[in-house]
Amino acid sequence: MENSSIVTEFILLGMTDNPQLGILLFVVFLIVYIVTVLENLGLVVLIRVSPCLHTPMYFFLSNLSFLDVCFSSVTIPNTLENLLSKLQAVSFLGCVTQMDLFIIFASAECNLLASMAYDRYTAICHPLLYHVKMSRIRCLLLVAGCYLGGLINMVSVTTSITKLSFCQPFVLPHFFCDIPPLLALACSDPWVTQILVVACGGLTLVTSIVVILASYMSVLMTILGIPSSFGKQKAFSTCASHLIAVGLYYGTTMYTYLQPSRHGSQEGNQMVSVFYTMVFPMFNPLIYSLRNQEVKVALWKILRQSP
Repeated sequence: MENSSIVTEFILLGMTDNPQLGILLFVVFLIVYIVTVLENLGLVVLIRVSPCLHTPMYFFLSNLSFLDVCFSSVTIPNTLENLLSKLQAVSFLGCVTQMDLFIIFASAECNLLASMAYDRYTAICHPLLYHVKMSRIRCLLLVAGCYLGGLINMVSVTTSITKLSFCQPFVLPHFFCDIPPLLALACSDPWVTQILVVACGGLTLVTSIVVILASYMSVLMTILGIPSSFGKQKAFSTCASHLIAVGLYYGTTMYTYLQPSRHGSQEGNQMVSVFYTMVFPMFNPLIYSLRNQEVKVALWKILRQSP
């Protein structure tokens, strides 16, 4: 076992040690980040200025877009800076802060996807009571609960991780301060922390997945009872984009965080991390807008009104 001491900073190995490849990755990630921010903030503004989109479904969607901007901003700017730096160092406080924000936004997104599934269940299975069950106050409480769940996970995991001692050299084989590489660097036994990470992450994921599965099973039964083929198609179309987003997000997060072992593949975790921190937030607005007629109509109206 290597010597342990008080850690003041970590060295991030990043994506590559090849300068030419680093410049290429910098350009690619910069483009991805700019597109992600413009797409998601554009969708938030579109929902805000379009009266036809002032419904609970689009309220949740605008919050999802806001979360995606925050999610990307926690990791990508720092990654861009490190790709052009010879010494990719981050202070211990900076590393913990990045991890804290990441946990909050990742957990909140899981909870928000479940809230969106419940919204679709209410709209399709109880259409006459939809605006009563999904009142503005209830929508605000659901969103607040999403962030509260993320905050609870952050406090639980961070309290445990900061009690660990870390081995020298303080080198993280990753491009940001993520939980699995931090646990792999621990000199003290991280077993309790690993259990806590799996418990917090598992509870968030399982609870969200149960809500999503129960909601869409009820939705499926209701859709199958619709006599009109047009009605079935419309109902399926409102849920298809959400199911795509859920499958992509939950698949990658389960791969990474339900096995926080020091024997895990860091290279595999890096590739998966690139997907859910960069690719998923960029494609999320496209998944929803390209398959959603109301969003396309609202966008077309705004474009026609512009000089």
